[in-house]
Amino acid sequence: QVQLVESGGGLVQAGGSVRLSCVASLRTFNTYTMGWFRQPPGKEREFVALITWDGDSTVYADSVKGRFTISRDAAKNTMYLEMNTLKPEDTAVYYCAATRLLRHTTPADYNYWGQGTQVTVSS
Repeated sequence: QVQLVESGGGLVQAGGSVRLSCVASLRTFNTYTMGWFRQPPGKEREFVALITWDGDSTVYADSVKGRFTISRDAAKNTMYLEMNTLKPEDTAVYYCAATRLLRHTTPADYNYWGQGTQVTVSS
């Protein structure tokens, strides 16, 4: 059974930083592109960032470029999202997801999902 488990969310002030982690039970973790998505209150789930299976390529949503950094540690089957200079509009439930497709930013293209972790940014 595949499991993705996020952690690291919480309440932070605007301008602050948070690091999210996603531990994957995927036996072949190194063959999956991993992505972060978020769902703000009352809105649809949206793409945040992705990192390809080999870690060589990353893609970011325009809204987070220069502020967020995605990375992965193959030895730990773990993906991270370093979030800096947070804004109130970053408030959302953040989800990690896995796909065998390269550089896809559509939620429907991801096969496995975590349960989500809440990040709240206060002004």
